[in-house]
Amino acid sequence: MADKDIKKMYSTKNAGNFPPSQVFLGEGFEKAEDLRYGTNPHQRAAFYRRPGQKGPLANHRILKPGKQGLSQTNLEDISQALSILRFWEGPGCAVMKHVNPSGVAAGRSGEELVSVYRRARDCDPQAAFGCTAVFNRGLDASTAEEIMQTIVENVAAPAVSQEALAVLSDSARFGRNKEIRVIELPGLDTLTRWTGEVPGEDIKVLIDGSLVVAEKYLSGVRSTAEMAAASASKKDGSSVRSTVPVDPARLEDLRLAWYVTAGVRSNGVVIVKNLETLAVGTGQQDRVTAVEQAIAKVKSHYKGKESLNGAVLASDGFFPFADSAERLGAAGLSAAVCPGGSV
Repeated sequence: MADKDIKKMYSTKNAGNFPPSQVFLGEGFEKAEDLRYGTNPHQRAAFYRRPGQKGPLANHRILKPGKQGLSQTNLEDISQALSILRFWEGPGCAVMKHVNPSGVAAGRSGEELVSVYRRARDCDPQAAFGCTAVFNRGLDASTAEEIMQTIVENVAAPAVSQEALAVLSDSARFGRNKEIRVIELPGLDTLTRWTGEVPGEDIKVLIDGSLVVAEKYLSGVRSTAEMAAASASKKDGSSVRSTVPVDPARLEDLRLAWYVTAGVRSNGVVIVKNLETLAVGTGQQDRVTAVEQAIAKVKSHYKGKESLNGAVLASDGFFPFADSAERLGAAGLSAAVCPGGSV
């Protein structure tokens, strides 16, 4: 195919007036904006919200649009990042690629936001190329300066200072990043988080247009106090319980890892140490492979730099057999958190 034909196929200049009139979303939604494209550049897309709806995505403001506006994947990246960051009470940053986090970091005591971002980006700097960086704190100028040191497609935060926006708009200094998009996300405090709150709904459209409506995921782990030692009863009436002590710092790592799994596609496995992800194993058909993938990522990306000793792991599903746990122990991890259910 000739280059001119490829450019024509991926053109989005005629993306307006989407969806066509025969597509019916009901009276509960209003069209907010046309998107750059859908999942792929040749697919038209539009963004809808409920009238008067609260929330950071429903009320997002594009402070700097870049060459073109947002795509479906851009919005999904931001949404997936917020599904993680909504749980963390301190400063946090999620660096997203293809609707999965490539790196997440939470603020250590007294740490500035620029350092939190740097750690999140450098969890996997190769994957972070062309990323979407999402914050749960207002963006300042020093963090904006660090963002502009590498290629970033989108940056989103609950507030962006005028000084930060000036840095992100300075194409004379940062020509290779001149098309970066800046999105403001007001109302992060409206997001539901904890068990007992009204969850809202997730809607999945199936291939024939039918729908699955499910409650949104909420967590019962507000603090490390809610993370109980693993225990289970066997069929013969006996029981087993974990008696290995976990120090407070590792418990906080476990809590962060647990929250990150909420934004990772199943089967998901997240390895954390010192309040940052070392690796994310995601989208695997079996949990053992997800575990092996995450361990291999750490060994390949952190060779001679970072150790798995003392790191912790979270899984979005229970371990039905000992194989995953044995691999974790052999790699040097100190603890794991999962939903339970396995003897």
